[in-house]
Amino acid sequence: MLEALTNQTIFGRIEVDIALHVLGSMVLGGLIGLERSYHGRPAGFRTHALVCMASALLMLLTTYQSHWLTSVPEEAIRTDPARMAQGIMTGIGFLGAGVIIKEGLSVRGLTTAASIWITSAIGILFGVGFHFPAILGTAGTLVVLSVFRYIERILPSEVYCHHMLRFPRQQAWDEATLRAMMKSHGFSVANISQRLNRESDWIEYRMVLKSRDRKGTDALARHLQQMPEVIEFRITPTGD
Repeated sequence: MLEALTNQTIFGRIEVDIALHVLGSMVLGGLIGLERSYHGRPAGFRTHALVCMASALLMLLTTYQSHWLTSVPEEAIRTDPARMAQGIMTGIGFLGAGVIIKEGLSVRGLTTAASIWITSAIGILFGVGFHFPAILGTAGTLVVLSVFRYIERILPSEVYCHHMLRFPRQQAWDEATLRAMMKSHGFSVANISQRLNRESDWIEYRMVLKSRDRKGTDALARHLQQMPEVIEFRITPTGD
């Protein structure tokens, strides 16, 4: 009877341990997801919580293999958590690819895909009971997603944007005039292409602009709005 009571107590401790692993992974994954939800990303609070919890559950499957594989002698069981972790990280790549969106010439969602990937790694750590690096990784992820955002904004960097400009055929600028105007607003033209539409009688220029001033596009747009010879223009910044 004492042996049965001991076994029951041990089993109870295992259940509590498993519950703490799953709950902890859900909380840590949810914390990362909250940051993504706050910034309006498609994969947010619930997605990150589920990814982290699923990774923890799959690692618990390997860690406690001897407790559910009862039909096999314990000495014959050989666990390899690394193989399970490899399968999880490979599979999570498909989910990460789903949040990467190409909008015109811009690509968005790369940071969210990376956050899903590291959330899966945190779930794996929590699943095998490696709590300290899991908590440390969660803190580091939150710092990168929040604090680094503001650091990135104040650091000097080059800004790229795609620019389309349309003129009536008889009032179209030549390429030299166009480049000079862009230079006066702090932009350099990486490349430029021209298109002629004889039916509508207009000429269109497409180019990639580069600048170190993030507010330069606003000044350029206001200037183009005041020019009567400009039929239409479009400025599309690139980035996340």
